[in-house]
Amino acid sequence: MAEDLLSGTEPTEYNASSIDVLEDMEHVRLRPGMYIGGTDDRALHHMVAEIVDNSMDEAVAGHATRIEIELHEDCSVTVRDNGRGIPTDPHPKDPTKSALEIILCTLNAGGKFSGKNYETSGGLNGVGSSVVNALSDYLRVEVARDRQLVAMEFSRGVPKGPLEKVGPAPNRRGTSVTFHPDGEIFGSLRLKPARLFKMARSKAYLFSGVEIRWKSRIDDGETPREATFHFPGGLSDYLNETLSSVSTYADVPFSGSVDFSEKFNTPGKVEWTINWTPSRDGFIQSYCNTVPTPEGGTHEGGFWAAILKGIKAYGERVGNKKANQINRDDLITGGCALVSIFIQNPQFVGQTKDRLSNEEAAKMVEGAVRDHFDHWLTSDTKSAGAILDFLILRAEERLRRRQEKETARKSATKKLRLPGKLVDCSSNTREGTELFIVEGDSAGGSAKMARDRKTQALLPLRGKILNVLGAASSKLGSNNEINDLTQALGVGLGTKFNLDDLRYDKVIIMTDADVDGAHIASLLMTFFFTQMRPMIDAGHLYLACPPLYRLTQGAKRLYVADDAEKELMMEKGLGGKGKIDVQRFKGLGEMDAKDLKETTMDPSSRKLIRVTIDEDEPGETGDLVERLMGKKPELRFQYIQENARFVEELDV
Repeated sequence: MAEDLLSGTEPTEYNASSIDVLEDMEHVRLRPGMYIGGTDDRALHHMVAEIVDNSMDEAVAGHATRIEIELHEDCSVTVRDNGRGIPTDPHPKDPTKSALEIILCTLNAGGKFSGKNYETSGGLNGVGSSVVNALSDYLRVEVARDRQLVAMEFSRGVPKGPLEKVGPAPNRRGTSVTFHPDGEIFGSLRLKPARLFKMARSKAYLFSGVEIRWKSRIDDGETPREATFHFPGGLSDYLNETLSSVSTYADVPFSGSVDFSEKFNTPGKVEWTINWTPSRDGFIQSYCNTVPTPEGGTHEGGFWAAILKGIKAYGERVGNKKANQINRDDLITGGCALVSIFIQNPQFVGQTKDRLSNEEAAKMVEGAVRDHFDHWLTSDTKSAGAILDFLILRAEERLRRRQEKETARKSATKKLRLPGKLVDCSSNTREGTELFIVEGDSAGGSAKMARDRKTQALLPLRGKILNVLGAASSKLGSNNEINDLTQALGVGLGTKFNLDDLRYDKVIIMTDADVDGAHIASLLMTFFFTQMRPMIDAGHLYLACPPLYRLTQGAKRLYVADDAEKELMMEKGLGGKGKIDVQRFKGLGEMDAKDLKETTMDPSSRKLIRVTIDEDEPGETGDLVERLMGKKPELRFQYIQENARFVEELDV
């Protein structure tokens, strides 16, 4: 467009023919991040989970007893079950196509919307199978129903031919899906046996009525080539196996299962198990309808509420007033728990289902677990006493550390030479405080007006900080931006870093939603990864998520994160009257304080991304940082070639 204007030629006419309408499969391939969260290693393995979840839904509904997962030499995967089989008869709304083709080639098509076919299920959005189909260069479905076997093949979401009648199958029933992830989407990424093996085992723990058979044609030197999983004890089997080599405060973990229909007159159930140990860090793994929810959600909140209220009530009954000091953090320290919930119509945050958001789940889980926990504590006083003593000890240590930190922070603030451009918060404690690292003074000006003065501090950076990867220590020490950052945080670099000296609870990188902002964020993350790694491991580093657009339609206003979401909302409308007005924020400095507070800084309405390091593949993070930020441009160029598939669409 710029060339046309400069050269004096007529610009291309903008009319109805300029508006693109993408078919379902085209849209998935163009915007895979909207459906599986990206095109990275996690998204690749999520494709397998989508297909396995369909088979698990058949098992939980009582129609399948066996699931087979087979990884082939070419990194394709086959998932088989002995369930009812996908319907293959003509679909009533389009008799020219089978129900199988509709399910595999149409978004928002499936048998889980009404609740008639599945009382509970992991996939409710009707996009799982069709998304996997769209992002695979080859997919074959075989269905054995009514003693007959039929098959259909696809490539990149398009049928390669009609539904094929293979022949009689008197001793077979169920669905088999074989697919190969498309290299055009995922580049050189490959499915990993260890990750799939772990997923297969966890699925078997989550439903005692299913047997899962694992087979891998790829030898990674550590993962079994074949295995069969069946755990009649469910979650308690998993916990007992996990804690088999360590001492625990209860000889038998607190475990149970409650049907919601009995207590709340609604379909579903919750299963749980928990024990405490002095020998390792605590953890909680939660699931909804067999789908992992690594970011927790309302079911986790309800579970911890029941445990906390129960242990405090028990302390009061036995006359130990110190039990009132216990909080949720104390429970999690040394507490090893698993919670699995089955409910109708689960609401997840994002298509990858990382967090459950159903409000009623918290109340149902708390009500189901609380009564059982009270009974368990009074029936096993030996375990209850040991757990109570341990939790009180943790609470006393926490309170003592907090007192020491409050004193240390007060004195450090007085003695510390803080950088002049730091806009500090007024709180004397680290707990609940946040440091926003922002680009330049203009963004800092808006953020200064939008912040909570008590808990939120600001540190504006002028320009891009030094790329610390491979930089000499003398360069680090003489760099003004790095000096300002370390002084504001109150910590040293590398081996001199001490997590206890960190002055803020959250360190939040808040940059513009453009290429320069992404570069600054990557430089900062590289700095923290190489020089302050324990800060990331302890969960103190975050990325802010400023919106790219503000959409206004009458009295309705909505902020959206990217072009894809903007296009979607422009099609749907905001529910207001009149034309939708679009304002693009070219930078944080263009946002007024009200916009910035509401979208990016207010804890009640903002969204943050916590920076983490993959526990399964910790070495890969270092390799990726070296490729992208190291001194070898050829590695960086190779990565860009492999991953920048839709680079021509970027607005730079």
